[in-house]
Amino acid sequence: ADMNVDVSTDPSWRKNFMGWSTNSDGCREMLLWISKRYPGIPIVITENGTSEDDRNLEAAKHDVGRRDYFEGYIRACGEAIDMGVQLEGYFAWSLMDNFEWEYGYTKRFGICYVDFETLERTPKSSGLWYRETIRANGSNILRVA
Repeated sequence: ADMNVDVSTDPSWRKNFMGWSTNSDGCREMLLWISKRYPGIPIVITENGTSEDDRNLEAAKHDVGRRDYFEGYIRACGEAIDMGVQLEGYFAWSLMDNFEWEYGYTKRFGICYVDFETLERTPKSSGLWYRETIRANGSNILRVA
């Protein structure tokens, strides 16, 4: 809290599989705060993602929570850009399920499902959506007025 930023939560905010509160409005507000504090400096979001309960391939094929998460956060980024933020990059975390430092292989963040026994990789529905979003340069994301 050395920058006078308080971590908060609200019971109405969605919680991911890690138990973390998620709120895409906070992303937009943080980008605006950074942009005002450090004007003229380009911003790149190098990791943004969420863990969902997709422990098996069937669940991974329908990871709606992760897709909704990305849509909300990318929308918030677009709103921040519209408000003058110099956001030049956004990278989803992560491409593939991997070893999570605190929980091992029990929590999954990837947009591609990894079968840790065979190492076979399968795009999740969020990964397919993200591919289309990149192709459309975000035009497939509806803006909330």
